[in-house]
Amino acid sequence: MKTTIKGILAASVVTVSASVGSAATLDDVKAKGFVQCGVNTGLTGFASPNNQGEWTGFDVDLCRAVAAAIFGDPTKVNFTPTNATERFTALQSGEIDLLSRNTTWTLSRDSKLGFNFAGVNYYDGQGFMINAQKLPGVNSALQLSGATVCVQSGTTTELNLADYFRANNMEYNPVVFAAIEEVNAAYDSGACDVYTTDQSGLYSIRLTLAAPDEHVVLPEIISKEPLGPAVRQGDDQWFDIVKWSLNAMIIAEELGITQANVEEMKSSGNPEVKRVLGQEQGATFGADLGLSEDWVANIVKGVGNYGEVFERNIGGGSPLKIARGLNQLWTKGGILYAPPIR
Repeated sequence: MKTTIKGILAASVVTVSASVGSAATLDDVKAKGFVQCGVNTGLTGFASPNNQGEWTGFDVDLCRAVAAAIFGDPTKVNFTPTNATERFTALQSGEIDLLSRNTTWTLSRDSKLGFNFAGVNYYDGQGFMINAQKLPGVNSALQLSGATVCVQSGTTTELNLADYFRANNMEYNPVVFAAIEEVNAAYDSGACDVYTTDQSGLYSIRLTLAAPDEHVVLPEIISKEPLGPAVRQGDDQWFDIVKWSLNAMIIAEELGITQANVEEMKSSGNPEVKRVLGQEQGATFGADLGLSEDWVANIVKGVGNYGEVFERNIGGGSPLKIARGLNQLWTKGGILYAPPIR
């Protein structure tokens, strides 16, 4: 979900001047012994509690990677579930150290709201889902003129929807709710013909419906939604730690470093592998971040490389079975790319 500036201000979000980082987030995190991470209230594959009440998911594992980088232990993280509006207030106020909640990186959030996005961990775009039993023969969003569409209010999803239908000279009837749970229930009950949100969210929401197999995600992507972790402005060290934790997971996949072989790879003769895993003599890449030199090894050991995290949470090894697509490595036809550790 992508909340608009107007909607955020109406909800009395803390001002940017009050949200600037204290430049001591790492010290605070070490003092309390865990990372406080803001996540979704429940989006299967990305962030949701399992049957044991443990948080799991693609965004959750990014939080765990940061904890592994700092403490050498991916379990040293607490989770704060937040809705589309609460997420920003929680980060600005300091209630959370890090926001990892399928949040779109935009200029206004990167400036007016006082955040720094630490990269893109999922390249997404807004899509449409329909009940194929209710709309037989529909295989394109361009066939949806006159449809009723479920959408969450106060989001850029709502604005993108209006732009798309206007640009294509189509009419639609919006069915608008403030809470995502209300949108889900309305769509599942048949109150609307179409559901629109980030395409990754549609795959997740489909699994929660009464008859998932009846619902089809249409092929059109109508927006750019680069999703990624965010921190408060004003603390460059913390920003770097979160940014390079994500980069490290991508680089590990590029180099073939996995949870299963990370210890073995420490003795690799490949100079880049040695450098990344903290085995290069005299290297201070970890120390430069305020971390130990085995920080990357700890991330991979604790949560896996990017590909492993994707596969088990939202890819072929998960119920969502989302194809890598744009989120494939740049060497394999995607656009996933990380700067080098050197």
